[in-house]
Amino acid sequence: MFTEKDLQQIAAHGLTLEAVEKQVENFRQGFEPLKVVSAASPADGIVVLDAAQAEHYAAKFDNRDASVTVAKFVPASGAATRMFKELFEFVNEDKRGKGIDTLLQNIEKFAFYPELKAVVTDFSDDKAVVSAIIKQGLGYGSLPKGLVTFHSYENGARKAVEEHLVEGALYGASEGVVKLHFTVSPEHKQAFVALLSERTAKYEQLFGVKYDISFSEQKSSTDTIAVNPDNTPFRTDDGALLFRPAGHGALLENLNDIEASVIFVKNIDNVTTDALRADTVLYKKALAGLLLELQQQIFEALTSLENGTADVAAVAALLEQKLCVKLPENYDVALLEKLLKRPIRVCGMVRNEGEPGGGPFWVANADGTQTLQIAESSQISADDMHLMKDATHFNPVDLVCGVYAADGSKYNLLDYTDPATGFISSKSSGGRTLRAQELPGLWNGAMANWTTIFVDVPISTFSPVKVVQDLLRVQHQ
Repeated sequence: MFTEKDLQQIAAHGLTLEAVEKQVENFRQGFEPLKVVSAASPADGIVVLDAAQAEHYAAKFDNRDASVTVAKFVPASGAATRMFKELFEFVNEDKRGKGIDTLLQNIEKFAFYPELKAVVTDFSDDKAVVSAIIKQGLGYGSLPKGLVTFHSYENGARKAVEEHLVEGALYGASEGVVKLHFTVSPEHKQAFVALLSERTAKYEQLFGVKYDISFSEQKSSTDTIAVNPDNTPFRTDDGALLFRPAGHGALLENLNDIEASVIFVKNIDNVTTDALRADTVLYKKALAGLLLELQQQIFEALTSLENGTADVAAVAALLEQKLCVKLPENYDVALLEKLLKRPIRVCGMVRNEGEPGGGPFWVANADGTQTLQIAESSQISADDMHLMKDATHFNPVDLVCGVYAADGSKYNLLDYTDPATGFISSKSSGGRTLRAQELPGLWNGAMANWTTIFVDVPISTFSPVKVVQDLLRVQHQ
């Protein structure tokens, strides 16, 4: 199947022949759907905190031990193509929908309007205005969301990436240092570096902190081979194999490289303004405080098991009542230890209001347990699709991760994935149809074997910008 030249290309990509052959086999075999049992709910699998409890856990995080190090991990590499899709259709294809009318009728309300005025002289030419937003002018159509101006303030507008600096200062500082990590694409890294180099000092002065900002790129070794519709390797016009980025699941390797005991994970576009940020800060801290409390209980249970002093029934109760694991009747100590020795994530879940995204579910596992997973519709069989309608909540990508073991060592996160939960989709290259494969999603299969806790969080903590008109919502004005 592969030539000597192919093998050289595979090696140059940081991949092995065995890995590529496994990818091809995945195309042929497909991925089995998850064994979904039921949707998680406040009655079964979703923790609901009252106001006092939220404050309690937030205070626990604020008063954490100095040895607890904190980082904020923000996937920021995606281009804003979808955000401006309708604008491109208007400029390139003369398709004018309601979204274009909304955009132009409210153009002065966008935080980027002052920048737009500097490059547009005639606002009566609708196509010229829209073109200036996405093409020559602001050039937003070729930028990632992090570099788009989101919000207006009296002392100047902020781009999305700047709001993460603000958030980081409000809940992610350790000993006065805010550790932020952005995953970026190579072609945009310099623009991120330049912007943050120019503006970081302002936020350091404003919040009395220092920023430790780092960047990484999706590793080429996480790319997957593309195949033809008949599952033979897809080749470009010059006969070379085609490798494609394997979705956000590839970023698990980047997350695995972060040195911090508590890591906040949040998408680049899910930010709001200062006036509406209070709930976000409170619940981020609360999720982290709950994580620290559970982690302490896990470590104590493990110590007792290892010392032979454990009340085994009490350890089982911890797993079932606090750590959201439904045990089989015939569990043993070895299973309890295995379930306790793994990374932990506490995930905010918002009430289902029809937004796109995965949801919280109970899933049956090969070891007889049932655990909580974030599942996308593409992972659920047609026979189980009705369970999605039962979901009271969905995933806003609001995670706090604990990645250190009881002995102080760091878990290798690559050991806790479910490789059988990838995605296959139909794409094209050079006008030819191909099949593409994504690795298990970062908060889906890539974290399938973590201890997972779901917590109900207010909808006010979720304000994504999927299309440019979302910037007109109250969360961004």
